Amino acid sequence: MSTFWDRWARFYDCAQWSNRRANAAAAGRAAELIPAGARVLDCAAGTGLFSLAAAQRAGSVLCTDLSETMLQQAERKTRRRGLANLRFARRDVTALPDPDGGFDAVIAANVLHLLPEPEQAVRELWRVTAPGGRLILPTYLQGKTGTAYGTMIRIYQGVGFHYEHAFTPETYRMFLERLNLGRVTVEVIPGRLPIGLAVLQKPG
Repeated sequence: MSTFWDRWARFYDCAQWSNRRANAAAAGRAAELIPAGARVLDCAAGTGLFSLAAAQRAGSVLCTDLSETMLQQAERKTRRRGLANLRFARRDVTALPDPDGGFDAVIAANVLHLLPEPEQAVRELWRVTAPGGRLILPTYLQGKTGTAYGTMIRIYQGVGFHYEHAFTPETYRMFLERLNLGRVTVEVIPGRLPIGLAVLQKPG
């Protein structure tokens, strides 16, 4: 999967442009959920949309992705904005080297639908979320995709992109609740490709 994203990193932001309002709204909403001064981990961060938004409130943000090329794009954006509280590292969302409870807020945006076993990633993200912290999981809801965006997804598939799950708001909530990790809320961000912004609050 990282080979695909390495190859398409230069075009990723352009490809996301048609759904820009929903993407920006989800990143802004996620940032609102970040406590001031928090230690934040952003996994599968791509070119850094959610990391850059979180950095406005966070004390520090560790921006991670499996693709080095994606991270290079995120670093360039960070330098242009003059932000000093972001660090970058390559990470596999299903096998994090970070300690238990190391982050006050953890974000993994628009990645769970790509994974054959997303529950493995959610449990790993939950592990590194600190007591009293938040796990924030915005995920595309392909199960609610309209015809126009469905055509775009088929174009992606033609160049090597594949997704494993076509979540709806209901099936996404049920998937997370079955993990029995904590209280789950799912807010739908409307758009050409809607986003289900799930939040799991870890007991203190």
